[in-house]
Amino acid sequence: MKLTEKQKRLIDFFIELGDYTKAARKAGYSEASAKDAPKWFNPRESQYKPYLKQALDTRLKEFENSRIAMADEVLKFLTSSMRGEIKEEKVVTEGDGLGYSKTRIVETAPSVRDRIEAAKSLLKRYPMQLDAKEQKLKLQKLEAEIRAAEQVDDDAVTIVDDLENSENGN
Repeated sequence: MKLTEKQKRLIDFFIELGDYTKAARKAGYSEASAKDAPKWFNPRESQYKPYLKQALDTRLKEFENSRIAMADEVLKFLTSSMRGEIKEEKVVTEGDGLGYSKTRIVETAPSVRDRIEAAKSLLKRYPMQLDAKEQKLKLQKLEAEIRAAEQVDDDAVTIVDDLENSENGN
């Protein structure tokens, strides 16, 4: 269904304001209609207008694609930061020896601290793998728990060493 100009304005103003009622007022709807505007976008309401909801979702998706950084873009930026490939502009003030100073803009690589923070952010997204010894100990613990669960008898008590001591070297 094709939207009227007023409906198009409603969607644009909602994206700008984040409030259905205010957006409806600004788009030119009467006060009574503006109060009903939230119901037009809610599928559980009798006044639900699916074509408006669909148009809003489409517009938001357009913004998402063009303005909001997606995960791959963020990962690429963090990687470039970590590697020092991006440049940052800094203002530097230099004295000329005669009591005057001059400022100029210098391009620099990210600081070591910024590069470390980028690396930490990347590691949060790609957790490090456990080393082989840790993996083996955790696997043994899980296997022992499984065996214990299979051996449980109503009359018997099974004690399982939880292997925490062996992880700490005790």
